[in-house]
Amino acid sequence: MAGIASKSQLRMSFLRYALVTVPAVLLLGSLSGALSGSGADNQWYQALAKSPLNPPGWVFGLVWPILYVLLGLSLAMLLHAKGAKQRGRALALFVLQLLLNFAWSPVFFAWHRADLALSVIAAMVIGAFALILVAWRIRVLAGLILYPYLGWLLFAALLNYEVVARNPGASALEPGPRTIDIQLNSI
Repeated sequence: MAGIASKSQLRMSFLRYALVTVPAVLLLGSLSGALSGSGADNQWYQALAKSPLNPPGWVFGLVWPILYVLLGLSLAMLLHAKGAKQRGRALALFVLQLLLNFAWSPVFFAWHRADLALSVIAAMVIGAFALILVAWRIRVLAGLILYPYLGWLLFAALLNYEVVARNPGASALEPGPRTIDIQLNSI
């Protein structure tokens, strides 16, 4: 038997990686958000003044799973590129920026630290940009499919900045329980 794998064997090898990386990234990202109480229904988040550019909550619920799938596919491509120069660097950058990604939701939604979250997302942007540069040299497609992620991070950084700018002292903001007071006047 020859030592060189056929195209179908290579394709199956990539699919095996993707069958692990895509669900893992999607699950970990979803857990990070769920465990930190992220989302439009978070009472602290609802009480914040937000940018007019802020999309409705369902947009975040649609975009992030798509981005996590793209991240998982890019990771599978990098893992599949055994023997590639700078593969180790690309994987280290991937892990670093993914850890930052998973840290953002708890920092913002659970700790109510929009200012610190802005620093985290700035590091994510830098990490994603560096990852694209390195991944591109290993597999062009692995870098190319990270562009939507970088674009969304830049947009999210703008939204995060707007929250910081419009809500000085946001970490101290504690919304009370919502009540509806209805007063009926007797006639």
